[in-house]
Amino acid sequence: MSLLSVTNVGKAYRSYGSEWQRFARWFGFPVMPSEEHWVLRGVDFQIKPGETVGIVGQNGAGKSTLLKIITGTLPPSEGLVQCNGRIAAILELGMGFNPDLTGRQNACHGLGLMGFDASDIEGVMPELEAFAEVGAYFDEPIRIYSSGMQMRVAFAVVTAFKPDILIVDEALSVGDSYFQHKCMAKIREFQDKGTSILLVSHDVGTIKSLCDRALLLEKGRLFKEGRADEIVDYYNALIAEKESFKLSIEQSRAKNGWLMTSSGTLEAEVMTICLIDAVSKKEISVAKVGQLIELKINIRINSALPRLVLGLMIRDIHGAAVWGTNTWHTHQQQYDLKLNENLTFALIFPCNLGSGSYSFSSALCSSDTHLEDNFEWVENSFVFDVVNVEKDLFVGVNWIDAKFEIDRENAKSGNASKSLEYDDAD
Repeated sequence: MSLLSVTNVGKAYRSYGSEWQRFARWFGFPVMPSEEHWVLRGVDFQIKPGETVGIVGQNGAGKSTLLKIITGTLPPSEGLVQCNGRIAAILELGMGFNPDLTGRQNACHGLGLMGFDASDIEGVMPELEAFAEVGAYFDEPIRIYSSGMQMRVAFAVVTAFKPDILIVDEALSVGDSYFQHKCMAKIREFQDKGTSILLVSHDVGTIKSLCDRALLLEKGRLFKEGRADEIVDYYNALIAEKESFKLSIEQSRAKNGWLMTSSGTLEAEVMTICLIDAVSKKEISVAKVGQLIELKINIRINSALPRLVLGLMIRDIHGAAVWGTNTWHTHQQQYDLKLNENLTFALIFPCNLGSGSYSFSSALCSSDTHLEDNFEWVENSFVFDVVNVEKDLFVGVNWIDAKFEIDRENAKSGNASKSLEYDDAD
């Protein structure tokens, strides 16, 4: 059973020769508009109970328009939206707020419009105020709020009661880091309680870590949908390919579940990549925590290039970036590359990672970003595992060589010294 069903939804903005023609169109007369611009068309998808779905796409792809149609704040020009539960949404910043009312009054008004009675609102207000953390400003007019303060109150209002579907647009990006983490914790709490979530974000790491599926919108149409990591990696490659207009994007999923996404002009390409024990020089696929290892990459030049930059990124199994750099930032760019020239890059480092599965992503470009010249970009080009054999038990994705220092006698002496100094001063 679907909690939310979007069927052939489209939105067009039309212009008419006169207002009479517009009125006639409203009453069903077959009047053709003088201009018609479709910003969304033919969008179909469903969301099941408890599912988290992300939406990605470049500015102007139709993401915000789609969310407004789903929430009912914008009528579709065609298609149908069916929802079998209560929707709570935070879309444009300050949307629905009266600037002359206080934060508390706007919260009461907003919850009332969502269908809650006075006793429910009164009961939840202390918790809502505490979550927003705007202090005395909660009883001041919204017009004097900063954008971050408005977002705090808006999110607190939307999440005051558990919805069946929570819709969050990019509004969260205006908040400070502390409150963003607080909002993400709330979203995860709703996930655990079975709330379905529809999330729009340019932070692809958030989409990967939170979402079960993702939708890619391109020029108002649903271009691709699937697993979150698959769609996010395809979206990154799509952005890189915009400059060259060569959409040579390939994706394949290995038996271990990792998805490899590759794109580029192939003017330079990685031929082989392997991991080696830096001491024994033997090739490995499993590294030990703290082991000195070497990543060796062989590259072939397929076209004369004035400059080459190699970039590397380590990601964990959830797609989160653990570490990354490139030879632009390390001041090791290579110049005047010849056709059929071969290069070998070796990166030697201690494996200060936690137990788990990781991947290297590689990028060959001409500057500090592959968006300028994407010779080759491969997400998850090499996968390896890390095990803890010799180190004490720890949690997390990073091993830190640290020990506690404990000196009970000095601590006692220090306290006694402070006490004596206080007594003398008295």
